[in-house]
Amino acid sequence: MKIKILTLVLCFMACMVSMASAEKITPAEAQAIAKEAYIYGYPLVTLEMTRRRVTNVATVEEARAPMGQFAHMRKFPNAEYRDVPGANVDTLYSLAWLDLAKEPYVLSLPDEGERYFMMPLLSAWSDVFEVPGSRTTGNKAQKYALTGPGWTGSLPDGVKQYKSPTSLVWILGRTYCTGAPDDYKAVHSLQDQYSLVPLSAYGKPYTPPVGKIDSSLDMTSSVTEQVNQMEAEKYFNMLAALLKDNPPATADAPIVEKMVKIGIVPGKKFDLSKLDPAAAQGVRSAPEAALGMIMSSAKTAGKNVNGWLIVPKAGLYGTDYLLRAYVNALGPGWNRPEDAVYPISYTAADGKPYDGANKYVLRFPKGQTPPVKGFWSLTMYDSDKFLAANPLNRYAVGSSSGFKYNADGSLDIYIQRESPGRELEPNWLPAPAGKFGLMLRLYWPPEKAPTITDGSWQPPAVMRVQ
Repeated sequence: MKIKILTLVLCFMACMVSMASAEKITPAEAQAIAKEAYIYGYPLVTLEMTRRRVTNVATVEEARAPMGQFAHMRKFPNAEYRDVPGANVDTLYSLAWLDLAKEPYVLSLPDEGERYFMMPLLSAWSDVFEVPGSRTTGNKAQKYALTGPGWTGSLPDGVKQYKSPTSLVWILGRTYCTGAPDDYKAVHSLQDQYSLVPLSAYGKPYTPPVGKIDSSLDMTSSVTEQVNQMEAEKYFNMLAALLKDNPPATADAPIVEKMVKIGIVPGKKFDLSKLDPAAAQGVRSAPEAALGMIMSSAKTAGKNVNGWLIVPKAGLYGTDYLLRAYVNALGPGWNRPEDAVYPISYTAADGKPYDGANKYVLRFPKGQTPPVKGFWSLTMYDSDKFLAANPLNRYAVGSSSGFKYNADGSLDIYIQRESPGRELEPNWLPAPAGKFGLMLRLYWPPEKAPTITDGSWQPPAVMRVQ
């Protein structure tokens, strides 16, 4: 209710002051506010563009589904997958996008046995507002009603309410899988039991409606490219429209009040022509400058440990809008650190960017592989943050790899284009020809040392082989 009142107050303020502000605002002030607004709205626009792309189908496809339906990844993505950067090859995704503006949805999950799974629920701002799964709610069968802002009503017995702060919800479920044929089959059986139905259809026969296809959408360029190339007027118009059903948090009042000064009002069309021409030009120049700020924030987004960037807080960002934008630029859908931590590295121990022309080794001393209660992996990405093509179609190594350990108990992972030799191939993470990046995934870090969350365990540096 507080969020709804805030939105109404801001809209009222806009009606009172937007015209006067538009006349008085200076070009420098207009550009400064527009840069802040761009950074603030980056996750909202990014998730909306992602939603449009992956729901633009009539019926369920493997990685895509209409609104309100699960799309289950039946196998790990490969180098051709271009929907969302930073995809993993450790879990099979179960993805769904919900619009709770009309009514709640009921999410039903089966008994998972001993298998690790998580079903994070993301708001339109990319905050993880609930995380049913092995760590939090256990592996028994469970049911949840996902309700939107301001919803009131009664729920069936045995159904727990999860309140979403926004009408748009992204379910980004992950079920652990080794990739072996028998394990694929076992996970597919669980995925087939994941259920989503509107509350009005709960307990009744239900057939999901056919999705509507928008032929005007760009289904070729990546979401990141489309967002980053968007002109100011289109970007801010989308932001204003999205704010109506995905209201800002109470803590966002200062930035939303600023945005009113350049005409960005929840639910109102953004029109640059209402600004003074010089001020309008300041707004037009803001996206490029704001993107530069977002990407250069890597140095302050977290701690740099042995060449690895460790973001200490993800999934819940508060008012750290720059961090939130940077994380979403890397790839939306990050978990809370209690569930997963993702150290990222683009440079070796010598400080030089990774390049497929060189050979590298990541060595874990005896007993010092990543400490987790779930699993860990090391994934290779190309310069655009997508899985890097290679002859083995191997994109990651980790907990389920049959590593060959050294005589002293240490573990070497060979990061290079060529095979290190047949005997050492289990330890080989193939690299592409050009620049690349690495991501460690540590699912369910332990609460006590050694753990990455308090720095008592640190990823070792990647060494270039001379």
